[in-house]
Amino acid sequence: IFSDFYNGTVTFLPLEENSEGKYQIKKCNIYQVQLTHIKDEEWSVSIVVPVPEDWFSDGISYPKLAWLGNELLSKLAKWSVEQKPNEFKSTLSLISIVKYSKVYQDLKEKYKDMVKVWPEVTDPEKFVYEDVAIATYLLILWEEERKEKGLTKKQSFVDLGCGNGLLVHILNNEGHSGRGIDVRRRKIWDMYGPETHLEESTVMPGDSHLFPDTDWLIGNHSDELTPWIPVIAARSSYLCCYFVLPCCFFDFHGKYSRRQSKKTQYREYLDFVSQVGFVCGFHVEEDCLRIPSTKRVCLIGKNRTYPPTECALIDKQITQYINNRQTCAVVMCDRRVGFNHKDHSDGLCKEAGSELPDSETDTAGTIWMPGFQPREKVEQIRNCASLPRDFVDDVVLSVANLLLNATPQKSCSNMHGGNMNTWNRGESLSLKEVAERLNKETLKRLKSEYGGLQTLLKNNHQVFEVLNGRVHIRDWRKEKPSRKTKPEVKRCLSAEAFKTRLCWFFIHHPDGCSLPSESCPYAHGTEELRQSQIIKKKKHI
Repeated sequence: IFSDFYNGTVTFLPLEENSEGKYQIKKCNIYQVQLTHIKDEEWSVSIVVPVPEDWFSDGISYPKLAWLGNELLSKLAKWSVEQKPNEFKSTLSLISIVKYSKVYQDLKEKYKDMVKVWPEVTDPEKFVYEDVAIATYLLILWEEERKEKGLTKKQSFVDLGCGNGLLVHILNNEGHSGRGIDVRRRKIWDMYGPETHLEESTVMPGDSHLFPDTDWLIGNHSDELTPWIPVIAARSSYLCCYFVLPCCFFDFHGKYSRRQSKKTQYREYLDFVSQVGFVCGFHVEEDCLRIPSTKRVCLIGKNRTYPPTECALIDKQITQYINNRQTCAVVMCDRRVGFNHKDHSDGLCKEAGSELPDSETDTAGTIWMPGFQPREKVEQIRNCASLPRDFVDDVVLSVANLLLNATPQKSCSNMHGGNMNTWNRGESLSLKEVAERLNKETLKRLKSEYGGLQTLLKNNHQVFEVLNGRVHIRDWRKEKPSRKTKPEVKRCLSAEAFKTRLCWFFIHHPDGCSLPSESCPYAHGTEELRQSQIIKKKKHI
């Protein structure tokens, strides 16, 4: 990387090692970022590729040109003008970035084929490369811990709420003994083989879920278990450490409730989980991971603040802390259910005159918090797909009208059969602006779904295009034709779907559809509708 600060350029020269161990410049993939002063306070940033037609992209080390131009460039411009103070630590502050980069590229190359065979409905590129990055971080963190503590044996681990199990699979393959536990088995588990240890089981915080022989507990987006992991680590053994990557906001007894308005909800929740670690007697360290996620701050507890002789004292401190938080929430039919651990009768808190049901009394010795709600075994579908069709249609029509009426009619020339027509593309609005103009009941209903409004709009891709947080009316004249390299199966399915659904624009848009009937993939009227063959085709394939 060559930085020319005087001329405002940074040039990237990719080096590739040949069979003799010498490095050569890959000339076709040279690119440069340029910062240019236009006038006064106006600047421009651009990316220049000398030979774009020869550009090589492998999706791993070399990104696609479209990504450089559309994604990276807009982010550079955004970051250049942002002035908000950073409330998080710099990325990878606790480990060697040089070592991380090398190990990450090695693991990415090693596990890249997982993207091709991913059987889950989740985005393979996001989840595979995110877990590769987390595994890289842990492998380097653990290697440095072995050097610090003079250890020779690789650390063991348990991943609580392991999900797809890929993180467990990678860590097992890299020589660390351990297992993953999740309430629900995933299809991909069968692909890993017997050397990857995964268990389908519900983790209930209590005496039956302690791990005295385990070096590290992992909570990677572990939801309701996140605040419990420092507690479980502290009570498993004096030598047990933990790593958590908080995502969804949970307290010990359910959803986390905000208490401070001056902080962002994410920062407040991280501070809460850090505080849990401190109460449990850990020196809690915070770091920022290099992963494709907005929730990328991890919390690490690997050293204790107290000697082994004070374990009982810390245990009482933990009990008191969780009981104090419990009194701030109403649980189990408006009764406070206390936190109990082993023989700590002073940890069981009841309101005067109230009695626990027999079943709860029987389990109080093993389950630390009766009333704790683990994740459901059967995952609820909440991606807006189960919403009533009438409701979805109303929201789509409302949002489309907002865009069409946002400004005076914004028209485009459109030639159909030699006649010049104008077709209203409307204006773009941010997701926030759209949400502000919908009624409260509609928003409340959408918030119960994962992704909410954005997911509903993306699901209706015939009508909308959501780019960089802004909603646009989709202009089908700009849609690129299918590439010749498109897999045969996908081309077949696209052909089968042709004219099997009504064209929304033909029915609802004030100017009708922007395409003539023969070019539009959707039916212009019921007389053009064809019966869908997709279901039969999928089964056959």
